[in-house]
Amino acid sequence: MSTDAFLERFGSQGARQPDPVAAAQQAMRNPLPKRFYEAASVLERDGLFHVALDGKTARTPARKPLAIASRPVAEALAAEWHGQVERIDPAAMPLTRLVNSALDGVADQHEAVRAEIVRYAGSDALCYRAGEPDNLVERQREIWDPIVAGTEAALGARFALAEGVMFAEQPADALAAVARRVAEIPAPLALAGAHNVMTLTGSTILTLALADGRLDADAAWAAAHLDEDYQIAIWGQDEEAAERRAVRRREFDVAALLLRQG
Repeated sequence: MSTDAFLERFGSQGARQPDPVAAAQQAMRNPLPKRFYEAASVLERDGLFHVALDGKTARTPARKPLAIASRPVAEALAAEWHGQVERIDPAAMPLTRLVNSALDGVADQHEAVRAEIVRYAGSDALCYRAGEPDNLVERQREIWDPIVAGTEAALGARFALAEGVMFAEQPADALAAVARRVAEIPAPLALAGAHNVMTLTGSTILTLALADGRLDADAAWAAAHLDEDYQIAIWGQDEEAAERRAVRRREFDVAALLLRQG
């Protein structure tokens, strides 16, 4: 799920932004708004870090202050606003869009977001393994088995693995353990990041490994794309697919930042 799909699902009405492709197409018809500020900065007020445009706090689409408890996230937000040149392009501001959706939507719907993360654990991508070829099977074991084992150890539960695409029901105690861990993820920012990491990787197991620091963003991304990279090594990758992957990676990186720093 992209940042924009997440915003559409959990963000406030009126906060919806187009996806990057749609944004580019729309920009051809309607000019993007001009940059109206000289400087973007971070100001600390009342225990929060505000993204300030010429000294005034920026606002979300629902008119909430763009103010959060994490300085690293606030600084990354300010950098996105600073990076706009003559016009403001939301398609080039994935962190701003995700934080907007978190503040405008997740804050009021965090139980639904948590429930969806737990539901994904019931069909986690890392639990479905190839039966052939042997080198892919071995690669999955090499990379995925330690990640699954680490998450199992942290949760005190075991996941069921399956070969192929036939559905394998996960043990109830494993899903209950996932639910308890997901309940500990702070809302709204870290939770919004967790949801987007999960949907971009197809894996709650990877999301929890990233949240707990057992993996960094690069390792989580590589594990999520193990099968795709195997196919690319054989058949190559076309330019359009590479561009789509680059967009997803930018979405993933901002989601990982929120998950770890939000």
